[in-house]
Amino acid sequence: MEKDNSNKKSLSEQLKHTNSPVFSTAIFSFIMLLVVVGTMLSNMSLESTFFWTSPTSEVITMERKPLAPPKNSTSRYRISWLRSHLKEFEVFKSTNLSEKFHQRVLESLNDECEVRFFMTWFSPADYFGKREFLAVESVFKSHPQGCLMIVSGSMDSPQGSTILKPISDLGYKVFAATPDVSSLLENTPAKTWFQEMKSCKRDPGRIPLSQNLSNLARLAILYKYGGVYLDTDFIVTRSFKGLKNSIGAQTVVEGDSKNWTRLNNAVLVFEKEHPLVYSFMEEFASTFDGNRWGNNGPYLVTRVVQRAQETIGNSFTVLQPVAFYPFNWIDIQRLFQTPRSRNDSTLLKADLIKLNQESYGLHLWNKITKKLKIEKGSAIDIIISEHCVVCKGIQR
Repeated sequence: MEKDNSNKKSLSEQLKHTNSPVFSTAIFSFIMLLVVVGTMLSNMSLESTFFWTSPTSEVITMERKPLAPPKNSTSRYRISWLRSHLKEFEVFKSTNLSEKFHQRVLESLNDECEVRFFMTWFSPADYFGKREFLAVESVFKSHPQGCLMIVSGSMDSPQGSTILKPISDLGYKVFAATPDVSSLLENTPAKTWFQEMKSCKRDPGRIPLSQNLSNLARLAILYKYGGVYLDTDFIVTRSFKGLKNSIGAQTVVEGDSKNWTRLNNAVLVFEKEHPLVYSFMEEFASTFDGNRWGNNGPYLVTRVVQRAQETIGNSFTVLQPVAFYPFNWIDIQRLFQTPRSRNDSTLLKADLIKLNQESYGLHLWNKITKKLKIEKGSAIDIIISEHCVVCKGIQR
């Protein structure tokens, strides 16, 4: 009994010590250390979900959560959602920089440019990652005297300049400019649509509105200025010089390469004020549906070109899939893998010959492949190594 009382007394004395400031500080520090370590381990375990890596295991880019209303929301709710999130969409804003957009285009993309390229980027600059950078690099590997303007408010910033600096430091003409979309759409059939969306009088749909605004902006840019539009997941492998008024087929009837079934708008090559581009904008404004993926992009250009072949005639060219989309979104996944057999190596050589001799570039279908690793020795690894100018962190 005396022993038990002694133990109780000892325990009581120990608990009294826990009230001391030193002990409390030590416990707090230990708990914070566990939280930090736990967070680091959690992030490491999620790397395969939120990042894609190069053969050097370098973290490339983080997957962003798109700015979009809930998937199962009603039209009324989505309009209300747009009203409450309107300030988050950079394309609806008017700033000192955006008001200078037209003049900046004329000054930057002048007659000295071998070819004039445009890309759009309506996401934060934080998300302009390695893949997007590779797409930019590839433009200048094939067009040393070309010019590229990235139409973006977020990239038209000190942060954006820092991202592009490795390329501009080499003397290549790459710029970012904040668009004035409202002025860009002046005297186009999509002006009213844009004003109604900005006034929250239209349903933006469940698909991220920025995606559809990009579909429209690329059309307006080409109509007003002419040039080449590229998606930021397109690797250029061949010069576009001499190519004009062209759009690429994505799929064709099996066994008949000239009989296309679907076009795509990831690459567009058109002269200023081309009637087909005007028709694209008309279709966008009259048939907009923000709930159907592709309705305002690939399906739109497909619908319009099918009709335009009878009305506009020979003022444009539909190129076969090998030009811009040599591998569809299913087949391209094997191009990220290192050959594992003799047959794989033979197929790799055939793929590279096809790309280098017949294609203008390679669409990476980033929506599907963004989480895939680019394995060392894979077709993608070789392609980006051969068509880069900075080539930082890329291994053959």
